[in-house]
Amino acid sequence: QVQLVESGGGLVQPGGSLRLSCAASGSFRSIGDMDWYRQLPGKPRESVARITSGGSTDYADSVKGRFTISRDNAKNTVYLQMNSLKPEDTAVYYCRADINFRGSRTQYTYWGQGTQVTVSS
Repeated sequence: QVQLVESGGGLVQPGGSLRLSCAASGSFRSIGDMDWYRQLPGKPRESVARITSGGSTDYADSVKGRFTISRDNAKNTVYLQMNSLKPEDTAVYYCRADINFRGSRTQYTYWGQGTQVTVSS
């Protein structure tokens, strides 16, 4: 069984910073792409940032230049460094990972439980 556990959310003032972490645990062969998504109440989940297994990154236009995604493959962990936070960044943030299992070529998608980020003065 695979679990993704996020941490690092909280309340921060506009212009402040937070660093989210998402650690994958369980029995698996490797992890492919890893993403951060966010969701506001009543709205669909939206992609924030993606990092491939090779380290290539992609960002939503709304966070380019402010957020940085990174990963530590030895720790099976993906990070999201969020700087210059704005009130409109307030949302529940979720991590997602493509998991590869031994003896299978199929990738399976797993989601974390979400962590609340609130940007407010």
